[in-house]
Amino acid sequence: MPTRIILDTDPGADDALAILLMLASPEIQLEALTTVQGNVNLEKTTRNALALLEFLNASHIPVAKGCSTPLIKPPHGEQGEEVHGKTGLGQAILPEPRSKVVEPHAVDYLIERFLAEPGELTLFAIGPLTNVALAIRKEPKFAQAVKELVIMGGAVRSGGNITPLAEFNIHEDPHAAHVVFNSGIPITLIPLDVTYKCLLTAKDVERLNGIDSPIAKFVRDVTADYMEFYLKYEGFDGCALHDPLTVAAVIAPELLSIEKHYVNVDISGGVSTGKTYADFMKVSKKPANMKVALGVKGREFVDLFVERLESFCRSRL
Repeated sequence: MPTRIILDTDPGADDALAILLMLASPEIQLEALTTVQGNVNLEKTTRNALALLEFLNASHIPVAKGCSTPLIKPPHGEQGEEVHGKTGLGQAILPEPRSKVVEPHAVDYLIERFLAEPGELTLFAIGPLTNVALAIRKEPKFAQAVKELVIMGGAVRSGGNITPLAEFNIHEDPHAAHVVFNSGIPITLIPLDVTYKCLLTAKDVERLNGIDSPIAKFVRDVTADYMEFYLKYEGFDGCALHDPLTVAAVIAPELLSIEKHYVNVDISGGVSTGKTYADFMKVSKKPANMKVALGVKGREFVDLFVERLESFCRSRL
């Protein structure tokens, strides 16, 4: 039986790649998307989610529109456009979607879906955790109803990518992350420690475009600005597969090295705000609250990613 997933997302170039990989993986049944501000503003992330699903002939998957601002701190503004392009989808141009969002707010949609089938649905969160935190706060039964929560976020042993200490998703709404981390939901965290070891190269994209497919061209275009950013600031001709790596938790868990730790996020307001930290030495005497991926067979995952997308492209010819 495939894993039934609801995806909370802020598309976003790598969010789009994660959605592609989910749809290309028979181990996964993607049942809904909820959108949140993050890589770009909420109007853009929602439009991108609808347009991408239509482009992939998956507009039957409902999209619920969520939170436009973090719980407490101001949003980062348009800073994400430098990484993901003005629309959030790099140089990819998708038609204006005909489909519309479903009526409930994303927070209410999450509550309704998970309480209707407690213990049956897995939640993936690959953007700021605002929607998830508010669902936890609004309905205490929500946390008990989630089978598992897989999060792309944090930098545990590695440095940050939005501040020297903090990863973007967690830093964008650290107070929401604090709520979620301490909710009691079974969590698997996929931090920068592993995502930066999964580097999609320009050669990989060229290989995929050996197939004359609109989807292959979309991957090339959606990663163009992303790769330009990496080349400019990190000297690498490619990009990290941050959000797609979360999918490995379902389709290739053997590629991840997982440890159980007590993990929390700094909300002190100082220079380390948004920093995720693990109690490796057990000094707090607190029990582990999540599984954390701290190692990965990076090249094997990238090869799997490309192979899945090649098969997906061929199936749509």
